[in-house]
Parts: sequence; C-alpha cells; structure tokens
Amino acid sequence: MRDTMRRVVRQSKFRHVFGQAVKNDQCYDDIRVSRVTWDSSFCAVNPRFVAIIVDASGGGAFLVLPLHKTGRIDKSYPTVCGHTGPVLDIDWCPHNDQVIASGSEDCTVMVWQIPENGLTLSLTEPVVVLEGHSKRVGIVAWHPTARNVLLSAGCDNAIIIWNVGTGEALINLDDMHVDVIYNVSWNRNGSLICTASKDKKVRIIDPRKQEIIAEKEKTHEGARPMRAIFLADGNIFTTGFSRMSERQLALWNPKNMEEPIALHEMDTSNGVLLPFYDPDTNIIYLCGKGDSSIRYFEITDESPYVHYLNTFSSKEPQRGMGFMPKRGLDVNKCEIARFFKLHERKCEPIIMTVPRKSDLFQDDLYPDTAGPEAALEAEEWFEGKNADPLLISLKHGYIPGKNRDLKVVKKNILDNKPAANKKSDLISAPKKAADASDTQNEAKLDEILKELKSIKDTITNQDERISKLEQQMAKIAD
Repeated sequence: MRDTMRRVVRQSKFRHVFGQAVKNDQCYDDIRVSRVTWDSSFCAVNPRFVAIIVDASGGGAFLVLPLHKTGRIDKSYPTVCGHTGPVLDIDWCPHNDQVIASGSEDCTVMVWQIPENGLTLSLTEPVVVLEGHSKRVGIVAWHPTARNVLLSAGCDNAIIIWNVGTGEALINLDDMHVDVIYNVSWNRNGSLICTASKDKKVRIIDPRKQEIIAEKEKTHEGARPMRAIFLADGNIFTTGFSRMSERQLALWNPKNMEEPIALHEMDTSNGVLLPFYDPDTNIIYLCGKGDSSIRYFEITDESPYVHYLNTFSSKEPQRGMGFMPKRGLDVNKCEIARFFKLHERKCEPIIMTVPRKSDLFQDDLYPDTAGPEAALEAEEWFEGKNADPLLISLKHGYIPGKNRDLKVVKKNILDNKPAANKKSDLISAPKKAADASDTQNEAKLDEILKELKSIKDTITNQDERISKLEQQMAKIAD
C-alpha cells in the first residue's frame, strides 16, 4: 500500500511553493502602463532596477525605477524617451545592470546606460542607435554569455545580431521566416536560437552558420500566438493553442521533432501564455496576458515530464510581467522567484517561496547560478567560440560589483562601403574622416573655451559686486 502511495505522490522539494503579493506600500503606484497591442512582457527587472514600458504622447518611453523606489511614482518622474514611436520590448543586459536595450515601432534598437542611482533627468540620448530593420522592432534579447552581443527581431521577419560595442550588425537572418516572429530564445550557452513564428513553425537556428538545424510545422495547430524557449538540457518548451482554441504546453526534443515528449491542454482562455524559466530549479512559470494567475510546472526526466505544481491567483488581470534574475532574490527567505506584475496603473511584486523551517542557507534550492560576468567577448563569439555562463554562489547573498561603462567604438565608416572602391578612394576617405573628426573636436574645444571665459567673466563681475555690497554694508554699520 505504501508503495502505491509513494507512486501517487511525487517527491519534489517544489511541491509546496507558494506565491504571495507584497504589501501595498511595496508596490509601484500610479504608473500608466503602455496600451500597445503587442505580446511582450512590457517589464524587465534586474537586482538594481525595474523598467516598465509606459504610455507616452508623441513617441515611446519607459520608466526605470531603482528597486527601493516604491510607493506612488510622480507623473513628472523622468523617463527614457529617445524613441519616436512606441517602445515594444525592453531587456536588461545580463552582464551590466545599468545597460538596457529597447526596440520600438520607429524601426530602431537603442541601448541605454542608466546612471548608478537611477534617473534624475529624462534620458533622451542612447549610447548607441542600431539601425537595420525596415519595420517595427518587437523583440530584443541579449546573448546569455557573450558581452555586448544583442539580438533583435522585427516585423520585417528579420533577425539581426549586433555587436553593441562597435554598433555594427554582424549577422542578418532575413530569409528564414516568411511570417511574423512571435519570440526568440537563446539556448544556455548562446550557440543556438529557437523561434516561434506566425506560420506555426518552431525553428532551431545556428545563427553563426546561418542555417536552420531543425524545424517543426504546426507545433500547435491553433492560429493564436505561440512561444518557444530553450531549457537548460537543450530541450524546447512551447506554449500555444489547439485547433479548438484550448491553450497548450508542450516539450520537444530538438533531435527528433516528430512528436512532442509531452503535450498538455490547459484551458480555453485566449490570453497568450508567456513562459518564464528558471534553469536552476527547472521550473517554468506561465503567465497569461489578461489572466489573473501564474501557473508553475516542474520539468523532470520522468513521465509525464511536465509536472503541474500549483497556481498563484489574484483578483487583478496582468498587463505584463517582469522576472527577476536569481541573483536578485532574498536567499534568507527561501525565495525562488520574484515576479513584477503590471496592472493598469501599478506594478506589484509577487514572491514565490519554498516553505522551510531552518534559517540556514538551503543549498539544494540555490545551486550556483549565472553571475554577471560575461564568459566571452563579442569578437570571440562571432569567431565561433562557445562558453557556458560563469556561475556564482548565492550563499552570502549577491553583492553587486561595479559595472563598467558601455563604450561604443565605431568602426571606420569604410567598412560599410562596397568592396569595388578605387584605391585612391580608400586612401583619401580615412583622411577625410580624420579631418572631419579633427575639425569637430576643434569646434567643440572652442565652444568649451568660450564657455569657460564667460564663466570666469561672470565670476569676476560677481566678485566686484560682492565687494561693493560689503563696502556699503560696512558704511551702513558705521
């Protein structure tokens, strides 16, 4: 009897994970969350900041708030507002907590450096503008292990991979998708990407060889948007809709995409399911847009492979969702995930906890996790090297180090010219470029010197006035 009982109740340390919304004073209130009809999460978080795409008249903007800045957010709070069209997606750089990328309807990708303590003035000047898409850019995703490598996907059905350090597009995959790309996901070491598209196909692509390694037609039969993400073991997890418009989730082995390893039907709601995956615990959290719940599942090697754990429910539907990296969690409270749920007018953190009696560090819940140090430089990755994430221990909590500034070194403008240039052009062009930059620098220097001179003059005038006033005061006193 005991044997059958053991078989019925599966052993798992995550069976009792429970979610809890924080108290009202720890929410971020009075935020006008974007109303753009686009299925991205509208929110990105890291151990320092929470970024939220907001409604903005005459352009696109997003808020960046230090995590501790809870409560009511003033309407005049500075935003990041350099785009000329609505912002559709944002993503924090995994190797620098002050760098964030944004994709917009204005067909550009911009990369921003946020000051260490947050914004005091609105930020309109990005560190670099990446131009190459011909239609709106709905997806941006940083490479998990290589520094300054950023992927963007647009409604022109193209995926571009950029070296942000030089501001160049180094890989352009513009002939692999015939329809809108719903999402793109890097694998654990960033050697492959998988995409879900409106043509109901999931493709696995080697971006450096620019070839499709595997694909599956009609991954989900329904017409509504799908999502596909890589898991740590290389398998692929998808969410989508059946022909009867029921929401489904499935697990696939990329080496054999004929049949799914597991396929589950969930419910008939019509919100797109956004999957958030934690590779350390192998738990997937599904947040439906417009749902008021977060369902979570554990992925294991034994049938049925995708095990339902529980559902966190609340009253308010969610407009979007941010997912905190592991190093931003409170290990002393056995917190294994933290979500930032967007309502219509606020952002509410939700904490997922494993109940434990002991106050000691629980190493089974917190294996070493991906740290903020990049394993490769951009150039190494483009040359063909791969590396797994560099792991850190969370035993004593995560202490953020000093982030280095993002510097963009623009390559010589000649690199973009057609190869059929005459030799004389090649010799004169760098000279022209150098001359132009010299004259620019000189003009800037002149401006600065003029400003200095006028400041000095002002100071001298003020000094004279002060001494006169002092003399007058002395006379009055006498």
